[in-house]
Amino acid sequence: MNIDPIGIFDSGVGGLSVLREIRSLMPGENIVYFGDQGHVPYGPRPMKQIQDFSEGITRFLLARNAKIIVVACNTASAAALKYLRETFPDVQFVGMEPAVKPAAEKTQTGKVGVLATPATFQGALYASVVERFANGVELFQNTCNGLVQQIERGNLTGDETRTILEEALHPMLENNIDTVVLGCTHYPFVIPLIEKIVGENVRVIDPAPAVARQVKRLLEAGGGVNQTAGDVRFVTSGGVKEFKSNLKVLLGINGEVEFAGWKNDREIAA
Repeated sequence: MNIDPIGIFDSGVGGLSVLREIRSLMPGENIVYFGDQGHVPYGPRPMKQIQDFSEGITRFLLARNAKIIVVACNTASAAALKYLRETFPDVQFVGMEPAVKPAAEKTQTGKVGVLATPATFQGALYASVVERFANGVELFQNTCNGLVQQIERGNLTGDETRTILEEALHPMLENNIDTVVLGCTHYPFVIPLIEKIVGENVRVIDPAPAVARQVKRLLEAGGGVNQTAGDVRFVTSGGVKEFKSNLKVLLGINGEVEFAGWKNDREIAA
């Protein structure tokens, strides 16, 4: 078996929702997780800058012998996944795709809400998914401005977080949606609050389990999945203390966190 780690990265802690599913499905795999909290959020940033960040993080993870790289960030997937595959043709990448297809297949009202960042909505990946799978379905979109920052602060249930979600979801509910798609890896951490707001008759779709299954399929095709207890290493370009606090709030674990700062937009110092 290949004991080299799975590399996972996100603009911050959102990708921990994907890491959680990968760990649940493949507890024997080693993982290196990079949270680019020095640059969070990615959503408002130019595409070229997100591509540069993603390239720099990919090189950092490959230097740690990552055998596959999970772009556990919808914004980075929209802006940089195609670029990364062209730049690193020998590396396997798994990215995030808004779960419009399963939403379109399961909706009974034909009306679906999508929560994502501006960069995700503006990207070619989202447009392609909508064009391929959302025929006959009416989509209601909201960028949930400020929600990523609230989750980065560990505020999963507070008044500010609730207000952002209510302002996004209430108009959708008035339009009779029966499904909500989470198009940002940060958002699964507020699923309990979303479910309180939308009620039991509205389905909430988290894409993270499907991403974990795709990673497992690729590893099995390439030689198998490790069965022994795996090790997880966390790296942040932001505050180590804050990241440790987030691990406790979001995953319920105490983990060691390493700092790695940036030299420039495309090169990490450590």
